[in-house]
Amino acid sequence: MGDDESRRRTLAEKLEYLFRTVRETDRREYSNEDAAAAIVRDQQVTISASYIWYLRTGQRDNPTFKHLNALARFFGVPPAYFFDDETSAQVEAELGLLAAMRDAGVRDVALRASGLSAKSLDTINDVISRVRELEGLPPYEQK
Repeated sequence: MGDDESRRRTLAEKLEYLFRTVRETDRREYSNEDAAAAIVRDQQVTISASYIWYLRTGQRDNPTFKHLNALARFFGVPPAYFFDDETSAQVEAELGLLAAMRDAGVRDVALRASGLSAKSLDTINDVISRVRELEGLPPYEQK
């Protein structure tokens, strides 16, 4: 692992990854307002869009478990995503595959990769990045 990979990611970085990766059905990124409204409506947990913005920008970094749990439920990830690096890596590998599955041409590859370890999924992502480079495509920005 390189220095960047071994560095623990902040809550803000993990939350930002979820906002960039988990999409609405129309493929639009959720806004802070979308997330706050859905959490209040569906989970009856009081949270504001501005508070979510503070968390995303790192201006607040010690939320209650209730808020982290609500955010985790909103994005469909386990609460451990925010605390455990191994869980974070596994979730991000799976979300990366789900993002790839949005493209019909790669559904078969994604389905065959289901159940592989986070390390194997990272290797597959590396291979795909290299093939994109060989075909002259821009790098895929994992959000």
